[in-house]
Amino acid sequence: MSNLTTDKLIRYSKVTLMTYFSFFGLLVMFSNFTDYSSNYEYVGHVLSMDTTQINDNIRYRAIESPMLHHRIYWLIITMEVIYTAFCLLGAFHLCRKLNASAEEFHEAKKYSIIGLLLATFVYYVCLQVIGVEWFDMDTSQTWNANDWARHIVDFILPLLIYIALRIER
Repeated sequence: MSNLTTDKLIRYSKVTLMTYFSFFGLLVMFSNFTDYSSNYEYVGHVLSMDTTQINDNIRYRAIESPMLHHRIYWLIITMEVIYTAFCLLGAFHLCRKLNASAEEFHEAKKYSIIGLLLATFVYYVCLQVIGVEWFDMDTSQTWNANDWARHIVDFILPLLIYIALRIER
């Protein structure tokens, strides 16, 4: 432990946290590929707005086409694969530069930052902004992932700040 400096510990923590989030992305991908129908059903209900409170002023927003449900779901899956790949690549690059100069370690953060920004797009923009604000997902008693998405965003945003901060020497 005597060789473990605070600076080194900070570097290790950034690699570790990126690895944790990459693992989360892998589990989400695994779930979407192995249980496609359950997750598709969720997307279909949110887009159809068939379990939300009846509000005739916004019913025009509903998308009832199963073909579009599949396409939108595949777009979400694709975004999850991409953010996971960037996070994995980011963790790998950070790990490779653990003993490099502060400048090299900082430059190795770019893939992690891209991955976390893409994950923010999926969980904040797609689920919380579009799902809640456009498709009224938060009024559904059964097909509501607002809290789930909020918990993920509550982890992503501080992680993004922590990764991006240039505090290593």
